[in-house]
Amino acid sequence: MRVIRKINRRQVVYAIATGLLTALVVLGVTQSRVETGIDSFLPARDPAVSEYEELSTSFGGDPVVVLLETEQPHQLFEKTQLMRLLKLEGDLSRLSGAAGVYGPATTLNQIAGRAQELMAELSGRRDALQARARSKARQAGKSDGEVAAAVERATRKFDRRYGQLLVQSLPTGLPTLSNQSFVSSVLFTPDGEPRPQWKFVVPSEKAVAIHVRPRQGLEQSATDELVASVRAAVGSAEVDVSRVTVSGVPALAEKLGEKVRYEVPLLGGAALLAVGLCFLIVPWRRRRSRLLPLVSALAGTAVTVSVFGWLDRPLSLGVVAFLPVLLAVGSDFATYLTQRAQRRVVLAVACATSASFGALAISPVPFVRDLGIALSIGVLLSFVAGLLLAARFAGQENRFEQSVPRTAGESRVATTRRKVRSRQVAALFAVAVIAIAGWAMLPKLSVQSDLEDLVDGLPALTQAEHVEHVLGASGEIALVMHGDDVTSPEALAWMRQARDIAVTRYGDLMHPGLSVPELLGFLGPSPSPKQIEAGVRLLPPYLSGAVLRPDAREAVMYFGVDFNDVAGLGQLRDGLMDQLPPPPRGYEVELTGLPILAARGYELVSDNRYLINGVGIAAAGFVLALVLSRRKDALRAVTTAVLATGVCFFALWLTGTSLSPITVAVGPLVAAVGCEFTVLLSEAVRRRDRRLQQSVMLVAMVSAVGYLVLGLSVLAAIQQFGLLLAASVLLSLVTAMVVVSATTAGEQRPTPPGNALSSTPSEALEGVTR
Repeated sequence: MRVIRKINRRQVVYAIATGLLTALVVLGVTQSRVETGIDSFLPARDPAVSEYEELSTSFGGDPVVVLLETEQPHQLFEKTQLMRLLKLEGDLSRLSGAAGVYGPATTLNQIAGRAQELMAELSGRRDALQARARSKARQAGKSDGEVAAAVERATRKFDRRYGQLLVQSLPTGLPTLSNQSFVSSVLFTPDGEPRPQWKFVVPSEKAVAIHVRPRQGLEQSATDELVASVRAAVGSAEVDVSRVTVSGVPALAEKLGEKVRYEVPLLGGAALLAVGLCFLIVPWRRRRSRLLPLVSALAGTAVTVSVFGWLDRPLSLGVVAFLPVLLAVGSDFATYLTQRAQRRVVLAVACATSASFGALAISPVPFVRDLGIALSIGVLLSFVAGLLLAARFAGQENRFEQSVPRTAGESRVATTRRKVRSRQVAALFAVAVIAIAGWAMLPKLSVQSDLEDLVDGLPALTQAEHVEHVLGASGEIALVMHGDDVTSPEALAWMRQARDIAVTRYGDLMHPGLSVPELLGFLGPSPSPKQIEAGVRLLPPYLSGAVLRPDAREAVMYFGVDFNDVAGLGQLRDGLMDQLPPPPRGYEVELTGLPILAARGYELVSDNRYLINGVGIAAAGFVLALVLSRRKDALRAVTTAVLATGVCFFALWLTGTSLSPITVAVGPLVAAVGCEFTVLLSEAVRRRDRRLQQSVMLVAMVSAVGYLVLGLSVLAAIQQFGLLLAASVLLSLVTAMVVVSATTAGEQRPTPPGNALSSTPSEALEGVTR
């Protein structure tokens, strides 16, 4: 009776502890969130990011672009259409999260209002000058002719100073949106082409663009809400157009997040089903316990996601790959443990795999770093779960323990080894040659590191390409000037010179947009400080605020560029900054913008390719050398990782495949499985343990199938990642076999009865599927 009470008490305590842990995990999972904002693609902890954030704080972030098109030229610039556009732009400006909205109707309306104020002000000042001169002349007893001459002399200087301004800035007729002459003269040249300074809102006579700049520091959910609100406002507007396109980097990020949130459960479920079927179909244990490895991987996955949830740390784009990868890798350890592999050996490969994935934390790209951290934690948690499950079910019969004649097996192994020994050494040498060539080719592999490559496969990319075609650019960069007064004559002269250099030398790569020199062009080539002050005061704050900070300590010149050529953007940045003249004393200039950050990210990813791959392999090797009792196994594992990674690079170079920010770190990914296979196969050779060798074949098959699930993603980067991982598993397995076969001669122990080691990989694989 006491025994029953004791058992019951233990069961109750176990049930309560399990329930509490499950509740904590479930609550953590429900608190987790996925963010795919632009921050997850930008290089972390880099000065270029700080410069861009400062620009966004002053003038707003990269805009959501609303492109409205018609079939007939100038249809959007009729009175009724302009008034509807004005209402739409006003609605957009009132959206939560919008820092500024720039469109043609508001631009015209602001210019018209400021022109009316200017006309009234100048007219009043001119009238005052005339009245004062007339009064003085009459008080002096002048004749009517002399009075008229005095009035003319008094206004001559005024007319000379402001006459040209009135002619250049004010079109014929009353400045209102109802005056078609005013509208046409402001927005279009006499030839009917959009004026250069307004091309960012009037790209052609058949299209207008509205730019909605988000506030700096918006969370991804708030940015997504802003994009959705923009779409809703545009959808309910009464503007008569033939085509509406909402795009821009925030819109791409919003669609990417939407697709990621859709694919996470889809790919996770597919991986769960595929991995589960592999374990169920292969007769490696009794049927009722075949899913133990999958249960351990699920537990590790759930706890990892829960940890991120409790820490309020979002999961980024990498979460799409996280679930299938961890389900595939995390199930390995329970498989080995239930097959009675030594716990120390399994602990070593689990820690090495975790360290290898953890090396991704040095990646400059946040979503790659987060993926590495999540996988590193998940692997260790999956090992712990597998250890508990293996201890609980260790007594069950193993289906691999079948009667195999000992002498026949040993004889066959010995005979085979004598025949293939020389071939194994030759194969190892051939693999080494290919691997050396692959590592040498690593710098020549191209790297794609911009947002458009990461969203390749989304319909939103087609819309972005259309906007790029109409606007002539897919992104914008900003030349920013800082100083005590960026409206000083010397600062304005430098900005004009910089703009001219950019246009004349890089006109095919960058197109001028809104800037302080463009807005103050009516002042002439050499305006005085008072003229500049008056010119700035005459500009509508709506326009001046887009490129000039209110305290006049920061000014910006925007240029449109092609976002697709990231490497070319780096060269453009370096070439332009080298050719610009030194800024005036006391001023600083910088070139920033999302395309510049993409170029910086490309450089960091490209420059660190040897480092991140080397660290991943070295971390795995260090852990193995520290934990394993046999240092030779650690050396073999590192050799396998180095060779398999090199062969993988060679294959990528041979097929002309570009690297992504994830696949550029193929070394840690290959080391994670390559080291594992090598250590377990070495142990299987020493023990002449067919069961353990077949376990390696089983987990290789399971891992490859799990990774192939990523091929179901519509995102090209995730597809490539999954295919590369699946190929790396098979490549690592073959390389591990070659290394182990060529380096373990004489290390075999006596063969346990009924457990003869398979002599060839094909025989081992046949044993798994039999």
